[in-house]
Amino acid sequence: MPDKMYDKTGSELETTIINKSLDFARDRMKSLHASHGWDHVQRVIRNAEHIAATELQADAFIVRTAAILHDIARDEQDRAGGTLCHAELGSAEAEKFLLSEGLDPDRARHIARCILSHRYRKERKPESIEAMILYDADKLDSIGAIGIGRAFLFAGEVGARLHNSEVDISRTASYSEEDTAYREFMVKLRTVKDKMLTDEGRRLAQERHDFMIDYFRRLDEEVKGEL
Repeated sequence: MPDKMYDKTGSELETTIINKSLDFARDRMKSLHASHGWDHVQRVIRNAEHIAATELQADAFIVRTAAILHDIARDEQDRAGGTLCHAELGSAEAEKFLLSEGLDPDRARHIARCILSHRYRKERKPESIEAMILYDADKLDSIGAIGIGRAFLFAGEVGARLHNSEVDISRTASYSEEDTAYREFMVKLRTVKDKMLTDEGRRLAQERHDFMIDYFRRLDEEVKGEL
């Protein structure tokens, strides 16, 4: 994805804000680990734009800007060991930033709400179509081939084992030696497809889910020496 984006259908102000948002978000995320860094944001932007193209009532500027800014507070959450919520922090920071750039308060608030609900915690369900698109775009990046790759990256970052399908998942903890890619799949990733909110999100998620099922079955068979 280019460092700058130009939206020929948007206003000059929208184009300026998108480009400044890219700079702002990239700077905020430069110290993050590879499993949740700037590459992730770029993929979410592409996912969001793809889904938005199938939802004709969606505001492309709201979708794109929310996707760019959705993880700007991720580093703060990581440094706090997960005790802070990056969606809450990022929502407030994004709204402040957008208002400082001259965006209409209602649109700035709309983008902030998309960011607030993209994690879908504490009963903050995405309500607008733009929020639903961001949610689906973000979750899509956690499953399929990309999701598996990210899960192994994270496992390496926390020093987890390669694979252990015999472990009792209920007795394992995040950031432990047993926080493997397989554990991530069993605890989180295998249920993602059932939580999608848009038709295109559901279609893409099903394809990615099926790939994960085949992959982890194969991995388990190879580890056990069956293949």
